[in-house]
Amino acid sequence: MITKLLQGQDRLRVCGWIAAFALASTAVAAQTPTPRIRSEISNVAVSPLRATQQPLGSTQFDAGRMPSDAKLNGMSIVFNRSTAQEAHLQALIAAQQDPRSPQYHQWLSPEQFGARFGMAQSDMDKVQTWLQQQGFAIASVARGRNMIRFSGTAGQVEQAFQTQMHYFKTNGETHFAPATLLSVPTAIAPTIAAVRDLSDFKPRPMHISTHRAFTSGQSGNVFFAPGDIAVTYDINPLYSPGGITGAGQSIAIVGQSAVLASDIEAFETAAGLPVKDPVMVLVPGSGASKVVAGGDEGESDLDIEWSGAIAKGATIDFVYTGNGGNLNAFDSIAYAIDEKIAPIISVSYGACETALGGFSLETQLAQAAVQGQTVLAASGDQGSTACSGDTTNNLTTAQQFALAVNYPASSPYVTGVGGTEISAANSVSTNSTYWVGQGTSDALTSAKTYIPEIVWNDDSTQFGLGATGGGTSALFARPTWQTGVTGIPSGTKRLVPDVSLYSSAGFPGYLFCSSDTSDWAQASGTTPAQAASCNSGFRDSTSGDLTVAGGTSFATPIFAGMIALINQKQEWTDGQGLANPTLYTLAAGANYSTLFHDVTSGNNNCTAGSTYCGTTTTGFSAGTGYDQVTGLGSVDLANIAGAWAKNATPLVATTTAVSAASASPNVSTDDVVTITVAQVGGTATPTGTVNLSIDGSGTAYGATGSTTTPVTLTNGTATYTANFSTAGAHTIVAQYAGDAANAPSTSSVVITVGGATSGKGTFAMTFSPTTLTLSQGSQGTEALTVTPSGGYTGTISFSFSTSNDTALANLCVFAGTGFNTDTTMTVPGTAAVTGTVTIDTNASDCVSSTGGAVKGRGLRVIPHTGGSVKASNNTPKRNNPVPAGIAFAGLVLAGFLGRSSRKLRQLACVIALASLGLAISACGGGGGSSGGGSKVPNPAKGTYTITLAGQDSVTTTIKAQQSFTLVIK
Repeated sequence: MITKLLQGQDRLRVCGWIAAFALASTAVAAQTPTPRIRSEISNVAVSPLRATQQPLGSTQFDAGRMPSDAKLNGMSIVFNRSTAQEAHLQALIAAQQDPRSPQYHQWLSPEQFGARFGMAQSDMDKVQTWLQQQGFAIASVARGRNMIRFSGTAGQVEQAFQTQMHYFKTNGETHFAPATLLSVPTAIAPTIAAVRDLSDFKPRPMHISTHRAFTSGQSGNVFFAPGDIAVTYDINPLYSPGGITGAGQSIAIVGQSAVLASDIEAFETAAGLPVKDPVMVLVPGSGASKVVAGGDEGESDLDIEWSGAIAKGATIDFVYTGNGGNLNAFDSIAYAIDEKIAPIISVSYGACETALGGFSLETQLAQAAVQGQTVLAASGDQGSTACSGDTTNNLTTAQQFALAVNYPASSPYVTGVGGTEISAANSVSTNSTYWVGQGTSDALTSAKTYIPEIVWNDDSTQFGLGATGGGTSALFARPTWQTGVTGIPSGTKRLVPDVSLYSSAGFPGYLFCSSDTSDWAQASGTTPAQAASCNSGFRDSTSGDLTVAGGTSFATPIFAGMIALINQKQEWTDGQGLANPTLYTLAAGANYSTLFHDVTSGNNNCTAGSTYCGTTTTGFSAGTGYDQVTGLGSVDLANIAGAWAKNATPLVATTTAVSAASASPNVSTDDVVTITVAQVGGTATPTGTVNLSIDGSGTAYGATGSTTTPVTLTNGTATYTANFSTAGAHTIVAQYAGDAANAPSTSSVVITVGGATSGKGTFAMTFSPTTLTLSQGSQGTEALTVTPSGGYTGTISFSFSTSNDTALANLCVFAGTGFNTDTTMTVPGTAAVTGTVTIDTNASDCVSSTGGAVKGRGLRVIPHTGGSVKASNNTPKRNNPVPAGIAFAGLVLAGFLGRSSRKLRQLACVIALASLGLAISACGGGGGSSGGGSKVPNPAKGTYTITLAGQDSVTTTIKAQQSFTLVIK
């Protein structure tokens, strides 16, 4: 999947209860992170990230190296925790789930988590500085102080992490990824848990479409609609007379495609549910909102629809990534946790553990646990061989066919949800014990009672794998809570799954609504293909087809909805945290048979033939109590909700709503954002403050946007004046902190800012000074003032030209303060706008900035229209690599000797000095050398004219230019 560094397994061991209690007193006390980076961060001394996987794309699919100027956004460095922090964290998690502890369900905010378990601020500052020195632009810092996001180019990635970025072609698609292992400066290597999103390989959705047409009103076929699940799993007693609908609860659904609200509304209408759109939460820096068919859109549709179908009164927050390429559903998980979007997170994406190659979300998933967030993940749909068919991650044939489980379902901080099905005999409407008899029209709710379950396994040689994931984790230690239940085998590793629900696509299959045509019924013989989804109830009005699918990605959002109902019933208005300790405690008690449906028949053996299974056929079988195919079994929700612990000191549930005066303002235009907090089922007015996180910045903003003080509610309402200098999507997350009586709540709004132009008027440009004098090899700045006239507003793009392109072949002109994050400037009104332009006559700076890359914070290369700053002049030549290689080897050797005995230190000093001299020689000295023995001269001395041209980014006929004199002496 994605190049990552897996935390050591020792960091994942959950402390025993006695050890946890012994540490609890220190864990709950405020801890200030101790600085861990104790030496200078240098690219001379580097260490490989040894746990990172081998080349992401298999070499057989290699399609060549990426251009060095290819832009990459959303990359991140994730930090691990110190040994002391990890011990305190595990003790706190145990205490938060122990009803005898004063820390029981006392959740942390992201800032509190960061203050205790994140990196020291001084360390974060050092890593940010190093990233900027490599030419990267810092995008955001996580509120939990455990991640930094940045952007840059493929060339900068190669240089900073000593790798190569390549394209790979697999299954008719082209992807990019590192082709070699990563290395980082030795000073920071021990603190790094992962370097993420250097590739655009994505996790796969966990649902399976039937591609069949059902006409149940005519044929008697049965299928699951929301009413059937409410019957079979005993949810109706909570709905009525209990009035439990999930009101005041929020569920975050994670995805990697936008959805159409019309599909969600069609499902709700067809199912007789209240029509309510999800709250759309676009992950910042992931690009523009985009619908991605081929499985991702359908996955998101069904997750949103079915979680909301069970928790009819809950808020569904859809956290998804845009069209940026290299961000995916795993980034959606991390964002939902760091912003504490919702107390419940449902994940229907995953990857087999073998293919992770070091990737891990454990840093964030542990954070979720102590923040009170319950994370649920699908165990997968490929049975016991979760890696089958994975050819893109350098997996051998033996690895693809070996027993394996999916991540993140295997994480000890996650509830893994597996799958069951109904036997063939019980999945037809003629079985009057379980189904309402066939009529002349479809029955919206046709199940009459609980229908006995067997293990979901629909493997076939014709259609391939379709069975519940389950087995033993190869990565994670057995949690202390996974014990005490009949059937749990001996061993030291985490077992998957924890619970299971109906998941088969055919016995009987689930209804949903989606515009993703990959989930539609295909043409067969004289039967036409499905032409639409749910435009006539659940049917296509033309063909009569239903949109039907299955998979553990149905079971997972359904169970997420169930957790929301439990939380509301027992008044856990601020979250449940890790649900597994309670689930296993209840299963170990005397009432197991009334709380759980024990599934004792079936297995997840691989029976689809050698193409899908190789020689592996034996997986895991169901049995009494716990088993590695259905976990503890399925649930009787009314009974298990009644047995769940009640909150003795509940707060009143609240909802936070966020709206913008304009959903699509122009750049640099004020847009008033209104935040409203209200009680659920109450009439009192919440008080307190609201923290605003803008584009994942991790900074709290006040009402003016210029302070670090959260906004204060007045009569339950607060306002914030947003003003964005860059076009594109911007996400504002508003988190109500709660007060003495009211629980916290969170919501968000996405504002899409356009660089709109008035289409009229013009603008003029002036420079100060009119003559800029610089010493050769130095840099200086010009003040650029843009004055609009005739009603002009808009965004201006700039380029420059010179009077002597030959002499100034290696001159760089940078856009500085006053410009947007690119080389544009916005004129929002009638007032003049001023920015700074940096003129750099040091050729080495231009070499590192070829292709418009970020040179430093706030500086980007303004494009040249006359042909200078050519890649052919600035790309280091590689025909003579020996001097630089020897120099580097000498420095490394000196470093090792210097760390050895005293007798070798004088020798180390001599070697280091000699190597340093050789390094300078190899790099061509300081006079503009580009390395590799090739000289790139600084711009020649002389007097020149530099002309800056500006053009409206929309109306190209609105343009102007201005010149100044450059003297290089």
